Amino acid sequence: MLPSARELDRLTAPGAFLWATGVEDTFITAPHPKTGRMLDEYELTDHYRRWDADIALMARLGVPCARYGVPWHRVQLEPKVWDFSFVDAALERMLELNIDPIVDLVHYGLPHWMEHAFLNEDYPSRVAEFAARLAERFRGRIRWYTPLNEPRITAWYCGRLGWWPPYGRSWPSFVAVMLSICRGIVETSRALHEVDPDIVAFHVDATDVFESSDPALAEEAKRRQAIVFLALDLVSGRVDARHPLWTWLLKQGAAEPALNAFRERPLELSVIGVNLYPIFTLKRMSRDRFGRLRIRMPYASGALLTKIGEMYFERYGAPIMISETATKGSVRQRQAWLSDSVEAVKTLRAKGVPMVGYTWWPMFALVTWAYRQGLRPLHDHLLQMGLWNLDPDPSGRLDRVETPLVDAYRRLTSGGADAVGPLTPTPRLP
Repeated sequence: MLPSARELDRLTAPGAFLWATGVEDTFITAPHPKTGRMLDEYELTDHYRRWDADIALMARLGVPCARYGVPWHRVQLEPKVWDFSFVDAALERMLELNIDPIVDLVHYGLPHWMEHAFLNEDYPSRVAEFAARLAERFRGRIRWYTPLNEPRITAWYCGRLGWWPPYGRSWPSFVAVMLSICRGIVETSRALHEVDPDIVAFHVDATDVFESSDPALAEEAKRRQAIVFLALDLVSGRVDARHPLWTWLLKQGAAEPALNAFRERPLELSVIGVNLYPIFTLKRMSRDRFGRLRIRMPYASGALLTKIGEMYFERYGAPIMISETATKGSVRQRQAWLSDSVEAVKTLRAKGVPMVGYTWWPMFALVTWAYRQGLRPLHDHLLQMGLWNLDPDPSGRLDRVETPLVDAYRRLTSGGADAVGPLTPTPRLP
């Protein structure tokens, strides 16, 4: 069983390591204003119907744990209407197969009745209630919960890019969504611990590294990098007048009392989950000939993972788990990233950076987010990043097609910490 909040030292024992996987679980259930499409990955990949077989695939990998999203919009159909039937069945099956769920409570989307989405004034209390009800059902049996996956990306798509509700398109909207999200994370974490003090709140965010060779963009790159850490900094009480974003946050409409509230009752970051992809994570900033900011995402090597591990440990001093990583393309390309990234984890552990787990995510292909606002058929939006491919048969059914990556990953999971080496007993950065 995954260690409880009282047993977390077990994770940093020299021979301990957590291998994991998961099913992509983005839930944007508000229909797109123009296309009418929703983005429920479980629906689009047929997981609602094939959940039992998909969980059996997890078991074949030999993973001791797996991240698994709970579709809040199906659990709480109306403010006073609850239906845990799907969630109960899936989580019970994982437990029966000795796979400890790391429950993903919110993965971008909210129930349809939550007006104004994350800017609803009741959002923090509503999500805390949802978390507590689920935790009560599995008290003592499920110990790890992610209050909200990728708060920064959520705030970006909901508050700055305008793709998802509440469709904000400004930095002030980004900040407003971020503050509400973080209040929800705090309330959720407290509600979980009230149900069971042994629960681990696993805080997961996307990791980007911003760079620029243009001296004129140096300050902007620093600001963007500080924003990468903003959610974790807020919930752990690190944002005060000395924080590099303090003045910027106030200019974007954040109120001092709202910022100070996080410092009054900070959360402990017991374990940090980092999501990183060689195709997305490295951001190189430049200006085009018209002076517009441009950001390229060149393919990164395992050295980027090493840099990220050092950055997060130096900043927070907490154990770190790779909560998502994969790459798109051929099986050979995916195998190369698997080998490169595992080697980077080994390097970090040898340096004393407590990398305690690795998650290949997703276990099979996902449907790209552009599907929701697009018009092309679903099969044109499949992004093959998994250990299994999704292959549409003539009837449109998405078959799970095993690739050689399945055996490669099973060899890693069967060896425990052997593939990544022992963790240096005294964590110390060079």
